[in-house]
Amino acid sequence: MTDVIGAVLIGLGVFLVLLAGIGLLRFPDVFIRSSATTKAAGLGIALVLAGTAFAIGTPEAAVKMSIAIVLQFVGAPVSGHVIARAAYRAGAPLWDRTVTDELQGFVERPHETEVR
Repeated sequence: MTDVIGAVLIGLGVFLVLLAGIGLLRFPDVFIRSSATTKAAGLGIALVLAGTAFAIGTPEAAVKMSIAIVLQFVGAPVSGHVIARAAYRAGAPLWDRTVTDELQGFVERPHETEVR
């Protein structure tokens, strides 16, 4: 039974990582791409790790995979935020349909400093 649960979790995790890859290719700017890959790939990798823990079925595997899942949930959002912040500071263009720029006025961008 644990093999079936593990296979389902791994399959679902691989599907989410695939969706993250499609989002990386299809979304229009770096900020939306970063959001898609951080969320979908983060949860997908966590599901793959949980499925691996079920498939292996030992307490040691469960502990190791649990630690890896916690690190994944902590590290993925932070890395996505840092990548998006660096892209914003580097002047990466926003999507033309972007409605709100919450960092405007708080963080200088290269094209904003050139205008002054």
